[in-house]
Amino acid sequence: MNEKSDCYLMESSEESIRLEIKTNSGAVREQAQWCGIEPGMRILDAGCGPGKTSAILHEMVQPNGSVMGIDYSPQRIAYAQKHYSEGQKIEYLLHDLREPLPDIGFFDVIWVRFVLEHHRKKGKVIIENLKHILKPGGVLCLLDLDHNCLNHYEVTPSMRDLLHRLMEALDERYDFDTYAGRKLYSYLYDNGFKDIQVTLMPHHLIYGEIRNEDFFNWTKKVEVAARRLKDIFDGYPGGYEGFVRAFESFFRDPRRFTYTALIICKGNIY
Repeated sequence: MNEKSDCYLMESSEESIRLEIKTNSGAVREQAQWCGIEPGMRILDAGCGPGKTSAILHEMVQPNGSVMGIDYSPQRIAYAQKHYSEGQKIEYLLHDLREPLPDIGFFDVIWVRFVLEHHRKKGKVIIENLKHILKPGGVLCLLDLDHNCLNHYEVTPSMRDLLHRLMEALDERYDFDTYAGRKLYSYLYDNGFKDIQVTLMPHHLIYGEIRNEDFFNWTKKVEVAARRLKDIFDGYPGGYEGFVRAFESFFRDPRRFTYTALIICKGNIY
């Protein structure tokens, strides 16, 4: 994969750690319960990352349930196998969800969390591929953010404008989707899913003193994304380095208020 649009936007030597730190186990369980995950089910964690969510889902489907995690990153699969195989009880597969899936059987629930935001052009293809491995009556559950990285108060006009330009550039150059969440319902509707349900909850809700894990997650996101798009910072006071310093200062301010909406959709196939 040589084209920018085929590169994982957040790739870095610390990405598995960032994903693990930012994954809130309690929130994952709450979301999985809403999706209907329960003991005895066979679950596909599509886009499993470093495996933490796979381990949580595996715990929730015991006894007698099973989980398979799929990701297209060799680094993430290796990390998952090392840290979250649960004694080899969780199977992990290296595969690109944009390609037809191999013969891995059928699943009661397919869980797709924070995947489609990285595939603006191929989101529909991913849904079509996954649709074919659901059991009759099975549930496809899609979870993604909307208006991603843009809900901050009170930023300066120059920072606000640059954040919007930055997200627009990421969408165009790296196939990111700042507005993935609002599209999830249409993905299910257009693919003939029935009994579609939708809910919305906060994913980020940050005010007051910043937690270390939130500061690391947000500053790492800005650092990695901004480093890929340094030309966007022409004209900003201090350029790229000036923006990073200003953003870190904003996030350390307990007056700051930041949120991101998480949209969850589920539907059945018969």
